[in-house]
Amino acid sequence: MQQTDLSPRSAVRLVLWGKDDLGLLQKVMGDPAMTHHLGGPESEAKIAARQSRYERLPDSGQGRMFKIEDGATGEAVGSVGYWERTWRGERVYETGWSVLPAFQGRGIASTATAQAVASARCERKLRFLHAFPSVDNPPSNAVCRKLGFTLLEECVVEYPRGSFMRCNDWRLDLFREKLG
Repeated sequence: MQQTDLSPRSAVRLVLWGKDDLGLLQKVMGDPAMTHHLGGPESEAKIAARQSRYERLPDSGQGRMFKIEDGATGEAVGSVGYWERTWRGERVYETGWSVLPAFQGRGIASTATAQAVASARCERKLRFLHAFPSVDNPPSNAVCRKLGFTLLEECVVEYPRGSFMRCNDWRLDLFREKLG
């Protein structure tokens, strides 16, 4: 099987999450390997509810979810997005991403997350964007470091509900001009 080159040099495109993206969501949130750092796979009912939330998110004015596509083939390779939440008493955006195993290790998460950051930055709504990767997830922590997030602290985050995980709290100032 030939692998498609999805390095940062090739076209990675974000497409607003849509009704036809349930299959991708099942691959991302229903697979034990993909959800290892997120408390394990979600049930079909939870995935269906998540699909509905993702579809409604842009109309709510509280964020965006995107399908990550290979710009050349249109193949879905993952997801990325940002949404509002309250953190430490302040309204902020949170971001998260997932790249399917066959496409990991090629810079896709960094490229796609940079595009999502640009989208959030253009809104000029909330100043800070946080990411909360597990302390045991070196690739996701590397994405934060590469994109210029500041590591604030190690903390405990409840995700999924009723389950607590040790995370790094990374923050990016969306009102500060992009560096380099």
